[in-house]
Amino acid sequence: MEKEKEKEEKEEDELKATGAEALTDGRSGLRIRGWVIESFNRPILSSSAVHLWEQNIGTSHLPEMVFGESSLLLSHADSGIKIHFSAFDALKGWKHERLPPVEVPAAAKWKFRSKPFQQVILDYDYTFTTPYCGSETIEPNSKKNGTDTNLEDGSCCLQWEDCKEQIDLVALASKEPILFYDEVVLYEDELADNGVSLLTVKVRVMPSCWFLLLRFWLRVDGVLMRLRDTRMYCAFGSDNREKPIILRESCWREATFQELSAKGFPSDSAAYGDPNLINQRLSIIMHKTQKLKVPASPIR
Repeated sequence: MEKEKEKEEKEEDELKATGAEALTDGRSGLRIRGWVIESFNRPILSSSAVHLWEQNIGTSHLPEMVFGESSLLLSHADSGIKIHFSAFDALKGWKHERLPPVEVPAAAKWKFRSKPFQQVILDYDYTFTTPYCGSETIEPNSKKNGTDTNLEDGSCCLQWEDCKEQIDLVALASKEPILFYDEVVLYEDELADNGVSLLTVKVRVMPSCWFLLLRFWLRVDGVLMRLRDTRMYCAFGSDNREKPIILRESCWREATFQELSAKGFPSDSAAYGDPNLINQRLSIIMHKTQKLKVPASPIR
């Protein structure tokens, strides 16, 4: 116990030296340079909650495991910006995109049956591929933010604009200490033992910036792999009241097993368990970098 206490005190001193402060009351996250960054890891939805979600999203299909109360939240007090990541918003994006179902090998279709002799009709995107890149709002205390708001719900629309600036991944690979790190799983489905569909978000906070990766990873065994990555980066300014500069890079990749085999890569699904090791083998479908258009800071 004494050693644990000393360790906690040492970590607290290290945070204070960088101007950061750990969240209290059992919360996971920290305060730093005007930001509050907090993660929530909760159990999967109950059956009653799943039914309610299906009604609200307008579907009778959801992933096997939906971590509906899990999320990542980043809020900036001075500008009122809130950026958050949730399974509900991601699945709304899936429903809206309505991709055609990926063809499953005939020999594996029986795995999708919930009852013996059931006819399998895959007439929806059972991979739960989502275009979701995160959610962003302005806190309801709108007048101080110096921007127009929606009077009905007190929210304000934030916009992402295409830009030429790039996230400096080389700088992020430096030996700067990591003050906070967490990974949040939003939903997962094993596609009836035909692969994996997984949406996660990871965040790390350093003394000079925060960085996160929202990743949708899909592997339909013997058929297709798809990777949709969204990276966000924000460097801390010298003044907490400065408008934060937030960059977002979106990159979508995919390839069929047939295409990879034609290039001389393995055709065995077991060779593709880790997207970090094979992402460069997948063809780029879409790539863009954007900057968040931030409202003016309040007048003091």
